[in-house]
Amino acid sequence: MPAAAVVAAGLRVGAVLDRARARELARALRRAAALEAAATALARRERSVADLTAQLERRGVPPQARAGAVETMARLGYLDDGRLAATRAASLAARGYGDEAIRLDLEQQGLPAEERASAIAALVPEPERAQAIAATAGATVKTARRLAAKGFSDEAIEAAIGELE
Repeated sequence: MPAAAVVAAGLRVGAVLDRARARELARALRRAAALEAAATALARRERSVADLTAQLERRGVPPQARAGAVETMARLGYLDDGRLAATRAASLAARGYGDEAIRLDLEQQGLPAEERASAIAALVPEPERAQAIAATAGATVKTARRLAAKGFSDEAIEAAIGELE
């Protein structure tokens, strides 16, 4: 039995485990299990608040314990939608993705719209990223297709490649 649950329930040697204390122990055990499940999920990879909440729900964590675990992880700094959006957007941009692909990925991560917009705004402008790719790959139709497949806008592709026949 987790020590935190025992302390929260007020158990000690010789104490009678009456109905009220048993209920408090059960609540403390649910909270401890929720925190353990949240820590396990966050140990594998960084998650958004929405993603962690859904993960805990799938694991059968009750709503009150789920909310408490999410709040605790956020308060301790293990859960930060802004940080996740910024690092994920920067990683995708470094791998050659355009703004639309990055926006879609961040949306699939369950990140709020304002966090997605802020993360994309902090990136090097999309036309500059497209020009850097075109400079190394060449200004060809193949490069234009590659940029389009990676989520670059038509304007960014045109600025990088120019008019191709």
